[in-house]
Amino acid sequence: MKIFVLLSRIPWPLEKGDKLRAFHQIKELASTHEIVLCALNSKATTDKEAAFRALQPYCVSINFIDLPFTGIMFNVFKAWISGKPLQTGYFYNKRAASKTEKLISQHKPDVLYGQLLRVAEYIRYSKLPKALDYQDVFSKGVQRRKEIAAFFLKPFFHMEYKRLLRYEASIFDDFDVKTIISIPDRDLIPHPDNQQILIIPNGVDQEFFQPRDIPKRYDIVFIGNMAYPPNVDAALFLVREIMPYVWKELPQATVLIAGATPDKQVRALASDKVIISGWIDDIRDAYAAAKVFIAPMRIGTGLQNKLLEAMSMQLPSITTPLAHSALGGRIGEEILVGDTAAELADSVVHLLTDTEFAQRIAQQGQDFVKQEYHWTSSTQLLIKAMSEMMAAHTK
Repeated sequence: MKIFVLLSRIPWPLEKGDKLRAFHQIKELASTHEIVLCALNSKATTDKEAAFRALQPYCVSINFIDLPFTGIMFNVFKAWISGKPLQTGYFYNKRAASKTEKLISQHKPDVLYGQLLRVAEYIRYSKLPKALDYQDVFSKGVQRRKEIAAFFLKPFFHMEYKRLLRYEASIFDDFDVKTIISIPDRDLIPHPDNQQILIIPNGVDQEFFQPRDIPKRYDIVFIGNMAYPPNVDAALFLVREIMPYVWKELPQATVLIAGATPDKQVRALASDKVIISGWIDDIRDAYAAAKVFIAPMRIGTGLQNKLLEAMSMQLPSITTPLAHSALGGRIGEEILVGDTAAELADSVVHLLTDTEFAQRIAQQGQDFVKQEYHWTSSTQLLIKAMSEMMAAHTK
């Protein structure tokens, strides 16, 4: 098959979940199929040359379409007027749509594959076989953000939540195949036939994320893009609410918060016991330098890649029910789960004070991820669905 892949962002570097998923799916698809990549770019600072070098081994054609800032603002305004989600307006541009159509006409792909509802407007009316990766449920993510937002922002989030609900349902029937990361997310898509959505889980590069035997300089680590609101909220929750319980038991416990572009609220958490690293060239250094990994997620949706990476590196890991619902794993054997700050702190203290228990959770967690999360096997599900979709169109 020749597959036309349309993305809302250039999938390099891999500091965001959608980029990670896109890159590894492209890599796996390219082993047996031709990939024509078209990626939108709204960031003037993107290193397109580095991205091209990283993607070139897997694509027969690579196309980056810049979205100018003035056009973005104008199209967000148009989306607001029309009742569409502002997410859609941000990423939709008529000139970009024209370029996309020309690329499709030029390359004559067998199937179209769009990632996230942000790109749905570009291909939803095409007559070609097409698949859309919802990835996760934007509407639910915005609803959760509304619940913790300042009162003056709640009306904005409520408006976007309602628009996303309508849009997630309206685009459903325009695509032959719909995919998503997890069962809990699938069940939240607001369409009566949401059970038709194919579960394509994420994987983890198990050869890359392997245990490292280096000195443990930190007790606890939390990793992620620190400009992403769910990660910002989790970092604040960790330091302001969880760690005071931990410090009562272990006054010298240290925390590393690592990841790109830390928000000013995250930077303000820095102290002699809380290190805010910012971007790290090799994120494995951050995982390996800590004794315990925690992902105290309270908002957001989808599978947390950071948990897969930490567990693959044999770090004993802790999370909340929200993140665990997508991940799975036996609680108390492969991963620890807590809902409140006190419960999460208890898990941290248990792992830091009981070495044998921590080693058992780490080993069994790694075994679980090795067995359940592979980019190759998950992408094979996507290939099968695309092949069947193409066959149905040729009848």
